[in-house]
Amino acid sequence: MLQKDSLFRRNESFFRSPTPLPPAPPAAGAEAATPVEAAKPADKTEDRKEAKLIVGPDIKMKGVEVTDCDTLVVEGRIEATLDSRVLQIAQNGVFSGTVAVDTAEIHGRLEGDLTVRKQLIIHATGKVSGKIRYAKIKVEEGAELAGEISMMERGPQGVLVKRTGT
Repeated sequence: MLQKDSLFRRNESFFRSPTPLPPAPPAAGAEAATPVEAAKPADKTEDRKEAKLIVGPDIKMKGVEVTDCDTLVVEGRIEATLDSRVLQIAQNGVFSGTVAVDTAEIHGRLEGDLTVRKQLIIHATGKVSGKIRYAKIKVEEGAELAGEISMMERGPQGVLVKRTGT
């Protein structure tokens, strides 16, 4: 039979905090950094890697705003607002929402507002619908494109502007 006292009695050695270890000495021949130097952040331009977000095949995201993303790869389903450099939609991927990108490559489906500042590529399996604006476009045979479609032109200073008329 269990005794209540031993079952609920606190084991003092279990709850005791371990004694802290002393700091390791600096390596031989290495100069110790001053606290100010150690606290300096690394130069972000040197260490910056591409910011890439992949929405996997079984992932569903809704009601998000994607920012500071260089490349968004959609293999699942996402409902969002996106401002990025590159959008890639896989064959089974679906994007619903508002998109402003430099380049878009679509194998799957995109529904909503799409602004492509450089090049829009719609592959044979791609389906794009909504309000579409682009600088350059490449549409493979078999692709579907529907909605309000307009080409953007370069203005006098090289700035993209919406072309009137279709």
